[in-house]
Amino acid sequence: MPLTLPAKRNRISVAATAMLVIALLFFRTPAWAEPLTDDEADMHSLLEKSLSVVEIDKEIARIGEQKEQLTLTMTDTERQLMLQEQQISDKQDEAGSVLRAYYMGERDFLLSALLSFDSLSELFQMLDYAEIILTQDKHTLNTYVEQYRKVKEGYTQLETRKDELIAIEEQLRTQRERVLALEQQLNQELSGRSDADRIRILMKELTSYWETAGIDEVKQYFRALSKAMGKLPSWVQDHKELLEIKGFQYTIRVPEDDLNSFLREQNDIFNNFAFDFVDGKVIAQGKRDNMEIKISGHYTIENDPKNAILFHVDELLFNGFALPDTTRSALEKEFDLGFYPDLIVSFLNANSVEMKDGELTIKLSLKL
Repeated sequence: MPLTLPAKRNRISVAATAMLVIALLFFRTPAWAEPLTDDEADMHSLLEKSLSVVEIDKEIARIGEQKEQLTLTMTDTERQLMLQEQQISDKQDEAGSVLRAYYMGERDFLLSALLSFDSLSELFQMLDYAEIILTQDKHTLNTYVEQYRKVKEGYTQLETRKDELIAIEEQLRTQRERVLALEQQLNQELSGRSDADRIRILMKELTSYWETAGIDEVKQYFRALSKAMGKLPSWVQDHKELLEIKGFQYTIRVPEDDLNSFLREQNDIFNNFAFDFVDGKVIAQGKRDNMEIKISGHYTIENDPKNAILFHVDELLFNGFALPDTTRSALEKEFDLGFYPDLIVSFLNANSVEMKDGELTIKLSLKL
């Protein structure tokens, strides 16, 4: 059926809108370089919220899978505990009989028999007989104690998993409420706009672009960073000028230019990517294939499970759109961007880390 003139105009309008979002995503200037107009800021906010909804939905799905797996584990643990309780019931009776026998003096005959032998051969026979009885009694008691210990450990694990399940359910509730609130905001903000349909198209285009290309690009950077950070300790060892020693105090100073040179030696992906150390923050940003990435974060000293300088992502921008904390957290868990001082010198611990004036400063001391 041929399209009417209004329908053709609508089709053209939709196509034009799609082209617009492609232009916005591929050919825009860096979002952190130029301020947005009010209309652009409103549009940017709507698109950013729509992207957050998609990403938080992924977190909800992940938490849901975690909850399902934990529930299955708890069910299996409860089943095992029921079997163990049935087994321990029999052993409890046996152990009780043994204890009663000693308490009531029913094992006194062993001592009497050992003291009333007429010959060494009779003594040895009585000793063998006593050893058999005592060994069996000991085995009965030990078996009961071991099974009882396992049951107690099982219930402790079950209680721990119940606490984990409560925490997971709380996370699930929080994220669901968060998504609902964002969706309500979007619907309210779109309801008063004449271009609501076009904006919804932009939202779908942005989501599609992020899921088909953007997230892979971001992960490539994180993967390359993780691999490079694993080589950083040996690089520091090869550059003794970065290490200052005063008595038992060690200081590593890494200028941002040196770090950027090191990264570019590791992977060409960093040729258009740069790190800056500014006022306690690490800022890394760059552009490749018309995709702009900006990562802001900070380092902290952690001692569990081992002394390490770990990187935390405070902000992640893709083509100027901020990704939610759930995305940042997932990337932190997937890729280790930490720095481990004991890989430089095994007897050193990091005490502090500071980022300012274009330099990363790490202070270390001897392990006590």
